[in-house]
Amino acid sequence: MTKSSSTISKKAGLPPGALIHIGDHKTEKVTVSIISYNAENLYETTCKTTEDCFPFKVKDNVNWINVDGLHNIETIVSIGNNFGLHPLLLEDVLNTHHRPKMEEFDDYIFLTLKMLSISDVDNSLGSEQVSFVLGKTWVISFQEKEGDIFDGFRGRLRESKGNIRQKGADYLLYRLIDTVVDNYFLVTEHINDATVKLEEKVLHTMDKESLQEIQHLKKLLINLRKAVSPLREAVSALEKESIELIHESTTRYLRDVYEHIIQVNDSIESLRDMLANLMDLYLSGVSNKMNQVMQVLTIIATIFIPLTFIAGVYGMNFDYIPELHWKYGYFGIWGVMLAVFIVMIFYFKRKKWL
Repeated sequence: MTKSSSTISKKAGLPPGALIHIGDHKTEKVTVSIISYNAENLYETTCKTTEDCFPFKVKDNVNWINVDGLHNIETIVSIGNNFGLHPLLLEDVLNTHHRPKMEEFDDYIFLTLKMLSISDVDNSLGSEQVSFVLGKTWVISFQEKEGDIFDGFRGRLRESKGNIRQKGADYLLYRLIDTVVDNYFLVTEHINDATVKLEEKVLHTMDKESLQEIQHLKKLLINLRKAVSPLREAVSALEKESIELIHESTTRYLRDVYEHIIQVNDSIESLRDMLANLMDLYLSGVSNKMNQVMQVLTIIATIFIPLTFIAGVYGMNFDYIPELHWKYGYFGIWGVMLAVFIVMIFYFKRKKWL
């Protein structure tokens, strides 16, 4: 039994809303940070205690409350109780193996998705669950560990670039989702580059290492598809349904994110086809190589058939074989064998079998 399935099995028999962290402990300390802003000012701090973030629930600014670390259930429960979050929502936050989805509650919206990264060293895919809760003036993000892909966005907030600080909390949620989706393009481009390089390699060598790389890339695409495909449905529900917390102006931007997700899905399908063709190319190359080996062995065996016949005839134990008593019989047989060999080689070349 794997570690993840063993952790999930702990919930067996427990009532709905039972809060158990499912996943790895990716950070030792739970950190709660705040970015509160309006058109003129921005306030940023790291909370010393969980209670420090509670006043931002009622502030008129747009308030982004980011929680790094999910293993401390008391912290998650404390934030959930203060912001009035449903126990089933907190259960989904703590389950890091949950599929991406969107769910609407009375006063807030819940969205969970996967934040992906890929290593340049071994092409391994890193996956982290990120959950967002959108209220009227606040957005809470729950992440598994410190360090994310939002640093560039934070910089734009601090420098007040664009019109982001003139927008509301729904636009903040859009920008966070858009940042995650844009990172999917980087992952697909990396896999595409690796696939192209592997194709060039397979054309020249058909070794086990190439086969292992093909299988590795196929697994990456499977995991990528699991993260992206459900998100299309979630964002579609977010931008199509009449949700009061999402303004019409933001809906247009969400529609653009939806189109980006479709593009990522199309890229995944294209990469799957490329890898399928690459696997066929690999198998075809291996088959051709085997055929070449069998062709050489067959030609060698064919050449030795008449030579073996001649040797067998003159190797019979009869007393009266005229050539046996010929002074130059031994050299004559070698000459006949050599002539047969040369004729057969010439014939095979003429037929282009060699």
